[in-house]
Amino acid sequence: MYDIFCKGGPVMWPLLACSIVALGVVFERLLWWMIYVAQARSKRLNDFFNLAEAGKFDEAIALAESEKSSEIKILLSGLAEREHGLEASLEMSANRTIENMKRHLPVLDTIITLSPLLGILGTVTGIITSFDLLGQAGIENPQAVTGGIAQALITTATGLAIAIIALLPYNALIRKVEKTTRHLEELITRFEIAVRKGMHLNEK
Repeated sequence: MYDIFCKGGPVMWPLLACSIVALGVVFERLLWWMIYVAQARSKRLNDFFNLAEAGKFDEAIALAESEKSSEIKILLSGLAEREHGLEASLEMSANRTIENMKRHLPVLDTIITLSPLLGILGTVTGIITSFDLLGQAGIENPQAVTGGIAQALITTATGLAIAIIALLPYNALIRKVEKTTRHLEELITRFEIAVRKGMHLNEK
């Protein structure tokens, strides 16, 4: 493996950096999602909704403050500002969470695009070197040229491999963000309806 890396030339070093960064981003995102899913789940979410719908806002706030659920924390921000900015507070809080979901994904997207380009760059420079050797050695030594081209293709294969391997978790993470975003939108809409019902009951 080390011999293949050395044969690939200097472009293999930025490709190595891309692979390390991509691996780091994937592991960091998987860990973040594991923590988020563990914290998002709450058996008391229905209780929180029922209290808000019944107009028992102080009790709902007390319940939310004792919970670690990220979903309840999002809803709490809106409940605290229910008189003046319910929708805006919920939207701002949800947007912050969604931004955290998308963190580092642009880096992974850049690596997916950049890695094949770096591989092609390494191949082109390798072919240039091979033709330079052909001019020096002549056709009497074709192995110098074919061997150089074979080595040059290592970078293209490496770049494509990095992009393909990184593309799979990237698409999975994007789908996870989209699915969770839709879930939050539905949750917020339900909560807005519940709070307005509660406020209407308190006005009677």
